[in-house]
Amino acid sequence: MSTLLSYRWPRLTGLLALLVLLATGCKKDDGGGSSPAPTPTPTPTPTPTPTAASQVAVWLTMPDKSALFYRQKVSLQFGANTNSDPTIVVDTTQTYQTMDGFGYCLTGGSAQVMKQMSASARAALIKELFATDSTSLGVSYLRVSIGASDLDASVFSYDDGPADPTLANFSLAPDQTALIPVLKEILAVNPAIKILGSPWSPPTWMKTNNNAVGGSLLPQYYDAYAQYFVKYIQGMKAQGITIDAVTLQNEPLNPYNNPSLSMTATEQANFIKNNVGPAFKAAGIATKIIAYDHNTDRTDYPLAVLADAGANPYVDGSAFHFYSPNVPITALSQVHNAYPNKNVYFTEFWTQAPSASHQVDFGGELAYHVGNLEIGAVRNWSKNVLEWNLASDQNFGPHTPGGCSECLGAVTISGDIVSRNPAYYNIAHSSKFVRPGSVRVATNVPGNLQNVAYKTPNGKRCLVVLNTGTTLQSFNIQYKGKVVSTSLYGGAVATYIW
Repeated sequence: MSTLLSYRWPRLTGLLALLVLLATGCKKDDGGGSSPAPTPTPTPTPTPTPTAASQVAVWLTMPDKSALFYRQKVSLQFGANTNSDPTIVVDTTQTYQTMDGFGYCLTGGSAQVMKQMSASARAALIKELFATDSTSLGVSYLRVSIGASDLDASVFSYDDGPADPTLANFSLAPDQTALIPVLKEILAVNPAIKILGSPWSPPTWMKTNNNAVGGSLLPQYYDAYAQYFVKYIQGMKAQGITIDAVTLQNEPLNPYNNPSLSMTATEQANFIKNNVGPAFKAAGIATKIIAYDHNTDRTDYPLAVLADAGANPYVDGSAFHFYSPNVPITALSQVHNAYPNKNVYFTEFWTQAPSASHQVDFGGELAYHVGNLEIGAVRNWSKNVLEWNLASDQNFGPHTPGGCSECLGAVTISGDIVSRNPAYYNIAHSSKFVRPGSVRVATNVPGNLQNVAYKTPNGKRCLVVLNTGTTLQSFNIQYKGKVVSTSLYGGAVATYIW
């Protein structure tokens, strides 16, 4: 997470005035959890029976929260085109990247507040988020911190010193209290979930300033730190947790967070080609190495790492955050186009918590995130989308001293009371239907109808649409020459499945 002093970006405000309530098929729901003191919000309603047979299922979220990821009672049939409305053409013969999944950053703090729930309440929340049945979100990708992130209650590494170049004292014990037990419960519900690990800082004795904040990795400890990654991956595997990929430093150009580390592109390329890559190869580790893991404004960083002939063979791709407001998400395509054989990932973007000076604009958050991330990042080749962060308490903690105090989790947990916040719904519109292995397919973007489409492993077609306008928009969806007609209110998001 970028420190608030380092990055600000414009919020979408005043996206639209209060909308009239939807006609047939919309459910009024007081969920959304935008207040500091959470109140109970209902779990997603089981799928209702449409009023008539429908070839297309529609799940809707409205910016005024009159519908929150609710299946519409409509009957949509493909047929001949009889109107002049804008048309989204879905062409499954033109394919792009294969998706790894959608999900969240499971910080140590997220795991802590989940572990403090009663066993039954936690099991119900984990099923709701991670199961793949008809009443769950099917979250399929998580990012965890290697050692502490700024959303842990305190700073720690797995070998806090004194200096231990052989890593004789390496231990995952700090994560045994909450993170590892919660991960095991998640894996019991969804064994196929992919997990990405990212460090915020190495042990302080490996750093030039011997401090959790800032500093650089001392050259004499490059080999030791590479082995630190090996021990982490092997240790998690021994716990039954497979780490699919790692980035080598969260936000390597942000030395102000607690914890944090500065790492230049040259340093990262050298670390990969001389240390981490060979160490993984020697240990028989198949975990992917992903470069960068920072903002869209510095595509020169991942491009420099990928241009290094020694580092390139070890690197699977590049990861991005979205805290640079003046650089659009299309920057991901610049990196893809330069190295089309390397993957692109989206690993972090926050929702700001409510405060005396800031109130959560649910509709603005919905449109900004879905437009830029769940649609925009994917249309620019990302194989995943991860929101920051999964869970926080009613005070937006825990966090380290100096860590993010204004990060709103996808869910807020107070005891066993769960409130569902904007990131819950942003991700839901993709995670439930775009299962791992889904392939992005071609669509046009007519007017205000931002969208992305997929063909899924079970033979379905899935289309996510955001109306960035402020009024009701009628439009068509065309597939294989047949057309279905529908409409979407301004600021609303809908997922169509057939």
